[in-house]
Amino acid sequence: MARPAARFVCQQCGAVHPKWAGRCEDCGAWNSLVEEASAEAPPKGLGAARGRRIELVGLEGSEEEAPRRVTGIGEFDRVAGGGLVPGSALLVGGDPGIGKSTLLLQVAARLGATGSVLYISGEEAVEQVRMRARRLGVATAPVQLAAATSVRDIVASLDQGEVPALVVVDSIQTMYVDSLDSAPGTVAQVRSSAQELIRLAKRRGFALVLVGHVTKEGTIAGPRVLEHMVDTVLYFEGERGHQFRILRAVKNRFGPTDEIGVFEMTDRGLAEVLNPSALFLADRQGDVSGAAVFAGMEGTRPMLVEIQALVAPSAPGTPRRAVVGWDGGRLSMILAVLEARAGVAIGANDIYLNVAGGLRIQEPAADLAVAAALISASTGQALPAATVVFGEIGLSGEVRAVSQTEQRLKEAGKLGFERAMMPPQRGRRLARSAEVSSQEIGTVAELVALFEDKGAAAARRSQP
Repeated sequence: MARPAARFVCQQCGAVHPKWAGRCEDCGAWNSLVEEASAEAPPKGLGAARGRRIELVGLEGSEEEAPRRVTGIGEFDRVAGGGLVPGSALLVGGDPGIGKSTLLLQVAARLGATGSVLYISGEEAVEQVRMRARRLGVATAPVQLAAATSVRDIVASLDQGEVPALVVVDSIQTMYVDSLDSAPGTVAQVRSSAQELIRLAKRRGFALVLVGHVTKEGTIAGPRVLEHMVDTVLYFEGERGHQFRILRAVKNRFGPTDEIGVFEMTDRGLAEVLNPSALFLADRQGDVSGAAVFAGMEGTRPMLVEIQALVAPSAPGTPRRAVVGWDGGRLSMILAVLEARAGVAIGANDIYLNVAGGLRIQEPAADLAVAAALISASTGQALPAATVVFGEIGLSGEVRAVSQTEQRLKEAGKLGFERAMMPPQRGRRLARSAEVSSQEIGTVAELVALFEDKGAAAARRSQP
């Protein structure tokens, strides 16, 4: 009998190669090809046998929607769309040690008071999970634990008896299907294990939460199809040097995407942050050059965060660009627009940009706040006190309107801000807030002129 030909599968993108190579030709990852035994080829066609006719139904039905299972952790429920949907599959990814297992153990403990909850660990022993539960103060919660990695054994255990409300599998990269020859964590094993567990969850009607490892680029390891198979994909983010953690939804079939939940890491686990804006601005110092408060939107929630910039003389050679919490490519665009459209020549300096608190901003509305922070750092003049800034900047130097302006102004007023630098509304009618007065900025040149006028006024005051 001929030996089956081996194939080499990229563990980053799932591409199949006939021979080993140091670099995947599809995604460009290095040392990601792993040898896997090729499965027997399926039949070329279905043959003469006919399949069973499937039943077709209309869009309108009489079945009532199953109620969501609310965990009681408000920030988690917000990101999940209001609670866990029975029969749904959630994928939670994040860096090692960021707090994924801690958060899900707290969720399991809260939900265990209203239904049967199972926590299956493939990375830790049962006693290790119990140690974490004691540290979190949830050791007495009615959660059933198991340490297993065989998908066949897990499916056999979950396919009988009472239907649980929630099943947590930590992590999907440790699971394996014994009918495959590849090792756990490979593309084939991750895809097959997830498929079996998701199929069981939808058939029996329990919520399934899968923990996923991430690559060095920050994306979930394994085949990209894994994110397509599940109903919701959540990323747990945060800087190691900060106590804040951000739970972000990037896909949700049962709720809004781009929603975030904010947590604070404490010695008793993860605590909810009910007012993130006040917490992110708690250490802010007024009248400091290079700082601007951005009024942003994260999903349906308005959030205020401080953007800090530093412009320093550059050593001979290429100027340095260091960005934390924002897109480095967008920073280069803002610098080019300031220089070409407003005559601000700061591109030859070292530029440092930081979003305070460890939050990562992806919204284009932060352009104007970044530009204001850069001009303030370059001129040494602080922005007016109690001012928030938001607006998108185009390549021609214009400031474009952004969505949900009223929510941004309302949040700023609640936190004591009195002024907002914002794009022109051009005929749009807003419910003006009595606490916040708006100053419309049409172009980046107008923004630069504000600092020039302020500098001239300061010079006049300094003259005898």
